[in-house]
Amino acid sequence: VQLQASGGGLVQAGGFLRLSCAASGNIVSINSMGWYRQAPGKQRELVADITIGGSTKYADFVKGRFTISRDNAKNTVYLQMNSLKPEDTAVYYCNAVRLISYRMDYWGQGTLVTVSS
Repeated sequence: VQLQASGGGLVQAGGFLRLSCAASGNIVSINSMGWYRQAPGKQRELVADITIGGSTKYADFVKGRFTISRDNAKNTVYLQMNSLKPEDTAVYYCNAVRLISYRMDYWGQGTLVTVSS
């Protein structure tokens, strides 16, 4: 599975960005896709994910501000990020999960989001 992320950039606080992640390759049995982020000096953390059936999960720190969605026909997941804060500054990584008898994670290359105050 290959994941191609795009959409990061520099934005002022209160602004918005939309990240996209397109999956290709052997995407059979991919159960969910989502976004993680990693700020300097911090661990990678879940931002949001969405299952093949459309169920979503969000980290508390983005609830009400970010929205994850997917286009199954395009094998693409989107993360609409509104009301951005300086603390949202991080490298955002696209993630895909395949669940068979065990969990297998796939990662995109990361896209930098910088929110200036």
